[in-house]
Amino acid sequence: MTLLLIPYPEIDPVLLQLGPFAIRWYALAYIAGLIIGWRIMRKVCQQPPAILSPEKIDDFLLWAALGVILGGRLGYVLFYKPSFFVEHPLQIFTLWEGGMSFHGGLLGVITAIIAYALRNKTSPFMLSDLVALVAPVGLFFGRIANFINGELWGRATDVPWAMVFPRGGPMPRHPSQLYQAFLEGIVLFALVNLVWRLTEGRHRPGLLTGVFCAGYGMARITGEFFREPDSFMGFLLGTNWLSMGMVLSLPMVLFGLALIARAYRKPALP
Repeated sequence: MTLLLIPYPEIDPVLLQLGPFAIRWYALAYIAGLIIGWRIMRKVCQQPPAILSPEKIDDFLLWAALGVILGGRLGYVLFYKPSFFVEHPLQIFTLWEGGMSFHGGLLGVITAIIAYALRNKTSPFMLSDLVALVAPVGLFFGRIANFINGELWGRATDVPWAMVFPRGGPMPRHPSQLYQAFLEGIVLFALVNLVWRLTEGRHRPGLLTGVFCAGYGMARITGEFFREPDSFMGFLLGTNWLSMGMVLSLPMVLFGLALIARAYRKPALP
């Protein structure tokens, strides 16, 4: 048992209550990620090679938001609790109670990217590269919101920085939400932007998308070794380490590596 614990800073998940309406940190995390990402994409599109006009980026913000929300919720329903939602279909719409899947949100954003790129006659890979530049920002805020909500806590441990989460039982646990915020947010943002600035990233469509997919997959798999799996699912295949997050992230690593190889097989844009 650890001799030193860092007190969990119990922050009310509801920032402001106005009658029946509540402003939650979790919702603000999504809004912050989308707005900051939108502003960065707008700035990048003012540099060559021109991908979309700033006004087109403004339009894409709504498409991206719908992709994240609808895809994230549908992914959670299908990947994590399909039998529950078959029995309680109306619970699908209770977004304020939580339950979003990154991998579902990713598929939703991919759908939005392809549809918007075709509509505007631009390269889907060049648009997805723009999204890859800013996606870690949303991931960072999302994991911080998980920490504030006291959810998705880590496995029991005796490290000196362990915390006892209000809903995680009496055992001290890894603050795995903060680990994931660091890996999936800060480290991944730095990696993708370094590739963009220091290599031919902006001249090889699909390269940044591949770096993001492979980087996120490896960061998520690493974080899953410290994260407690969902209680309704547990570990998979009779192991004491394999989680659904790992299973869903491994194809991302392989897909990302394939995109990186594809980007370097094709000639760079002028």
